[in-house]
Amino acid sequence: MNQANDKNSYEVTAANLPLHCPTAEMSLWNSHPRVFLPITNTEKAKCPYCGAEYVLTRATAA
Repeated sequence: MNQANDKNSYEVTAANLPLHCPTAEMSLWNSHPRVFLPITNTEKAKCPYCGAEYVLTRATAA
């Protein structure tokens, strides 16, 4: 499990939607309340609590 809010920027994919901060991969015991972030239209979102920036990437098949 990742530490909550340990980075300033995260890349996410469609598998992470609906996007929320902290994400499911982060521990919650030392974090802020979960907030859902709209990212599908702009492909970028910023958490109002911790300032983490999320960028939606389009995963391509190898």
